[in-house]
Amino acid sequence: MSSENSSDDARQVWDVVVIGAGPAGASAAYAAAVAGRRVLLLEKAELPRYKTCGGGIIGPSRDSLPPGFDLPLRDRVHAVTFTLDGKYSRTRRSKQILFGLVNRSEFDQQLVEHAQKAGAELRTGATVSRVEQHGAAVPDRRTVAVILQGGETLLARAVVGADGSASRIGAHVGVKLDQVDLGLEAEIPVPPTVAEDWKGRVLIDWGPTPGSYGWVFPKGDTLTVGVISARGEGSATKRYLEDFIARLGLAGFEPSISSGHLTRCRADDSPLSRGRVLVCGDAAGLLEPWTREGISFALRSGRLAGEWAVRIAESHDAVDARRQALNYAFAVKAGLGVEMSVGKRMLTVFERRPGILHAAITGFRPAWKAFARITRGSTTLGEIVRTHPMAGRVLSSIDR
Repeated sequence: MSSENSSDDARQVWDVVVIGAGPAGASAAYAAAVAGRRVLLLEKAELPRYKTCGGGIIGPSRDSLPPGFDLPLRDRVHAVTFTLDGKYSRTRRSKQILFGLVNRSEFDQQLVEHAQKAGAELRTGATVSRVEQHGAAVPDRRTVAVILQGGETLLARAVVGADGSASRIGAHVGVKLDQVDLGLEAEIPVPPTVAEDWKGRVLIDWGPTPGSYGWVFPKGDTLTVGVISARGEGSATKRYLEDFIARLGLAGFEPSISSGHLTRCRADDSPLSRGRVLVCGDAAGLLEPWTREGISFALRSGRLAGEWAVRIAESHDAVDARRQALNYAFAVKAGLGVEMSVGKRMLTVFERRPGILHAAITGFRPAWKAFARITRGSTTLGEIVRTHPMAGRVLSSIDR
């Protein structure tokens, strides 16, 4: 579809338009297309494209992938080395794989291809300037106008905003943020001898400022090295990354890419919809507040958004559309929302007592087993707190 046909496009009404082709958007487009709807997936960049992200694929991410999806894994993690600001190093190992590591450019591209195979149409190089649900651009109350830079207008019965943490669609919906963090990352090519030392093992370092941590994720001949901490600590975060890289003996290797990214976590009362527009993934502020893990939240919320967007597209009036949007919000909060609330409590514990957390995971076998089960996807933080009285009591006592 080209801009020369914009007058024809304006008369064509898509069932669902998805904005943003990351994991959340691709999952939403796949879910809506599998349901047999006419789906348009818009992406401002050309694909494949680099994305600042550790690229860890934990169990919930793997379990949310489309049928037949072959993960483009660069490594399989069987061991984790934990350090506390570079000290008290301890490595825990597992016979079973804990999680996998991917390059986001490859992973995202493959998700988009699955959406296309399901019937979604992809359009890259398309930047959305705004959406409108009232006014001259909107022919009736069942339609949303998606207006691109340059003025071209596309029409849809439902819109899913998956345009990242600086989301324009999130602004339209009125997403409210409770926590903003700064992540800095370097992709460091290393010689085979260094790569071999890291194969199958990641490093997690509990950092020097409250709530911060660093990681090393091996991906063949490249190590993804990053740190994250609260926004407003920019210079301290940059210094932490530099010190971290030097401490690891990697300062002599030139990064192929150095990048930064803000992660944004929603407030409890933040909306997930407005009219016929839904938001998911980073655009909705959906991520795990403690680890800031976002891929599984993107995949799961994207699938839900795609499924409920189909129902909204079928709604013949505002009341029914509103009912379906509320059902989407309920589905998100009942699953991901519970995990986020426990994650916020865990972040508070981590900010106050990183040493206790480090000692527990490295020296208390049940804590390590819980970590391993969470990464594999056989349980969640919420389930552990709900089903293990001791874990609940420990969290409650630290809350107080």
